[in-house]
Amino acid sequence: MLGLNKWIFELVCRWYVFIFVNYYGLGKIAGMQFYRKGKLPADVAELTLGTADAFSLAWTFMGYSFHYILFVGLLQIVGAWLLLWNKTKFFGIFILLPIMANIIIFDIIFLEKKGATVNATIYFFMLLGILWLNRSQIARALKVITEVPISKKINAKTILKVLAFMAIVFVIDQLLVGLVGR
Repeated sequence: MLGLNKWIFELVCRWYVFIFVNYYGLGKIAGMQFYRKGKLPADVAELTLGTADAFSLAWTFMGYSFHYILFVGLLQIVGAWLLLWNKTKFFGIFILLPIMANIIIFDIIFLEKKGATVNATIYFFMLLGILWLNRSQIARALKVITEVPISKKINAKTILKVLAFMAIVFVIDQLLVGLVGR
């Protein structure tokens, strides 16, 4: 019976986060979040940078680039949809956890009303709850992907090769930066 209750709790978390994060992702893309460039509310458009409150400043900044809005909105939607299937739920969680953390921090810093912060925090802890319910599976996966074969141990020769390649990458990196400008 306990296993069934865990499964039901996990599904509640996955489906709940799916519905609401999808709503927020679609809302971003549809123009229901952030003050968009060229579509500022009149009272916000009249503010100078020095007189703008934290929320107006942040909401305007976040809405400045449609590509940014599209990127964040699509990540929310994709992450939410990945929660629906057992085989992809961890991918969805790993996409959504940093997004939820960013939203929580943003809201704490810039919002006076904390309702949205509470929502994002609930979604964040639901995602952590799913990970907790699957902790043995995650521990096994981490053990497999972090296991280093004896032949892959690092020695002085390997360190020198890595440093040489890093130097080459650094030179190429700086050349490219120089070409496009700082």
